[in-house]
Amino acid sequence: MKQYLLSIYQPDGDPPPPEVLEPIMERLDALNEEMRASGTWVFAAALHAPGTATVLRAKDGDVLMTDGPYAEGKEHLGGFTVIRAADLDEALGWGRRLAEIVGLPIEVRPLR
Repeated sequence: MKQYLLSIYQPDGDPPPPEVLEPIMERLDALNEEMRASGTWVFAAALHAPGTATVLRAKDGDVLMTDGPYAEGKEHLGGFTVIRAADLDEALGWGRRLAEIVGLPIEVRPLR
């Protein structure tokens, strides 16, 4: 089976209030448990805010370090899930369910 990355893109700014976020997280936990039970789930993680990132760039025999995200934008990678799926259609099915739960854009991409 191939592995696919389901990337969750979220808007910059504060997260939703607890009364909005808690039901989403409960549904997300249930989806992750369903993925585990079916052998689909490989790994998942949430990321800290983009401002916590450090970018390393090799240039002229040196490595330059800068604080902050690699790219400025209105959205950032907030988390991801790696899954096993027979094909892209199956991965898109899981991605669709994830998008319905979190209400955010999900990018589905095969891993090499």
